[in-house]
Amino acid sequence: IAATQPTTNWHLKENTREHHTSKFSSEELIVRRGQAFTLTFNGTEQPEQNFIFIAETGPKPSKASKTLVTFGISSTGSKEGWSAVLQSSSASSVSISISSPHNAIIGRYKLSVQSGSSSPASLGTFVLLFNPWSSGDDVFMPNKAECEEYVLEEFGIIFAGNKNHISGFGWNFGQFQGDILNICLSIMDRSLYYRQDPVTDVSHRHDPKYLGRVLSAMVNANDDQGVLLGNWSGKYEGGKNPSSWTGSGEILQNWKKSGFKPVKYGQCWVFAAVLTTVLRCLGIPTRTITNFSSAHDADGNLRVDEFYDASGNHLERGADSVWNFHVWNESWFTRSDLGPSYSGWQILDATPQEESGGIYQCGPASRHAVKEGEVDLDYDCPFVFAEVNADCMYWNYDSATGKKTLIFSKSTEIGDSISTKAVGRDDRVDVTSDYKYEEGSAKERDIFKKARKKLGLEDKFDPTAPTQEEIEQKPDISGKFKVAGSLEIGKDLNLLLVLENLQSDAKTVHVNMTAWSTLYTRRPVHEIWKDSISVTLSPKEEKQFPIKIKYPQYQQQLTTDKTIQVTAICHVEDGIQVLVQRNITLDNPAIDIQVLGEAKVNKEVDVEVVFTNPIDTEVTDCVLQVEGSDLLQGILELRVPPLKASEKSSIKFKLVPSEAGPKHLLVNFSCDKFADIKTFKMVKVIH
Repeated sequence: IAATQPTTNWHLKENTREHHTSKFSSEELIVRRGQAFTLTFNGTEQPEQNFIFIAETGPKPSKASKTLVTFGISSTGSKEGWSAVLQSSSASSVSISISSPHNAIIGRYKLSVQSGSSSPASLGTFVLLFNPWSSGDDVFMPNKAECEEYVLEEFGIIFAGNKNHISGFGWNFGQFQGDILNICLSIMDRSLYYRQDPVTDVSHRHDPKYLGRVLSAMVNANDDQGVLLGNWSGKYEGGKNPSSWTGSGEILQNWKKSGFKPVKYGQCWVFAAVLTTVLRCLGIPTRTITNFSSAHDADGNLRVDEFYDASGNHLERGADSVWNFHVWNESWFTRSDLGPSYSGWQILDATPQEESGGIYQCGPASRHAVKEGEVDLDYDCPFVFAEVNADCMYWNYDSATGKKTLIFSKSTEIGDSISTKAVGRDDRVDVTSDYKYEEGSAKERDIFKKARKKLGLEDKFDPTAPTQEEIEQKPDISGKFKVAGSLEIGKDLNLLLVLENLQSDAKTVHVNMTAWSTLYTRRPVHEIWKDSISVTLSPKEEKQFPIKIKYPQYQQQLTTDKTIQVTAICHVEDGIQVLVQRNITLDNPAIDIQVLGEAKVNKEVDVEVVFTNPIDTEVTDCVLQVEGSDLLQGILELRVPPLKASEKSSIKFKLVPSEAGPKHLLVNFSCDKFADIKTFKMVKVIH
């Protein structure tokens, strides 16, 4: 007789508490591998010792690919494979504890039970994730506070700006919200790897190395219609400006809603934030890392070349570039392919910069391998090594003759203040020393030479034996730009050009200066200002020349990255040229959040956001966006009336928190004169 359909009690509350999955809002059981979970079912007449359980995942489950497993009831369970242990039984129902192995394939499983000769009866489905709390798992993280931060925390801080002026903004990863887990599972099923060979792809899903690499490709839209389309043009018609996102949820939901068409637009921190969401959701400990003065070494020679003309304009020549900052990911797992010393933090990068294995994916590169210059180890170590270590060469280029002359080179410019959010608090932690030995130390230069040698570069260019055009002469003068006064949008920008004569005879210098608005990648967008001066410096003299760039001069030209590159090319009579440059990131005006009263679960609480227009003209098209996991559903968007010069605006709205604990509220205010003024506030929600 066909068995009646059993009804299953998945004990959601107890299981998800044990498995650190209670933050998912799901009716389906979500558990972690290598750990037991309990279920109770009824409607089976056979004695339970005859039960055979069948767990299957993927499109063509098979024992060979470990996507189909069968197991009976045993008294103790098994350390190796799947197992079931009887907890209790009555006339009408049976309670079973099921365990999966530490290296089980992750994903959605169908569970059935078969007794005697009857056909299998379905018990339902469950989702299996990585388990950083379990010592046998490849992603095991012994420090519990780190597990909390890098898997369970939905709020992050991403660092940006430039190395002289680091700023951070909040991000809502939202990995436990709504449909995000299902979207993450469908990302895996839409990769090129899955499309080419679904059976093999699913059989590799026990391996965080494999999934990390696949997902680094899928978060960008290149090659595979992945989640986000990159855009570094400064023009973002037809989509959202990358600076305007405040969380990953909206991006992932939009991707699904549009029938899996790439979401417009992303830049590096957006790619990194979305990859953080996906990997944390699947249970791989992950964080974002910001590298300041980050090299994009397109030709793989561990050196970046920048070109300037005689007027001081930064030329877009060659594919190399230095970005004010670049954001990538680190994920925590073992490297059985490389050996124990290479386990721990692994670099993954979803920003499409260079192809790897024919598609835009990057990593996992072992952070330890990068620090030790082991650039021959998988995956993409030379590219990551260059991002934090490349040497910088600055050239003068004459477009009429095609002649290039080296102005100077610098080996300590790249890879500065490498930053990530602290565990359990809203602070910045500097991890530069985990990526490289101290700049300028003998050890650091030795590692650089070792890396060049492994890449077969030692004869092509050696800073100690340059070719004729690469001979670096000693300059007669030195220069620098100093900031004098505030760096706030809406105020004039005041700088000082400081020139010093290093010689004991007088020098005459002709200085051509330019200021360009740029993207954070230092790509020039609009000329803002130019000037030239001629000066005579007496022996060993230092002189300061004030520069003022007025707000109306830069206001129209500024990009939403709020960055300006100021350059001075100093032509010294009978001497060599000197290049002085500085990248400046301006600050938005302040915005303030106040929570009015105590925040309690399921009770309304008022929030006030205050903004004062700092400029002497009216601002219009004002919009406030608010989001925060467990504080409100989705994104709240409020239109705000125009604000006259110096007028103060107070915007009030209500929240109904859904969970207790420290939660973060993120706000983003925009108007016609200021883009994406962001701030966040920690809200302590009590029961």
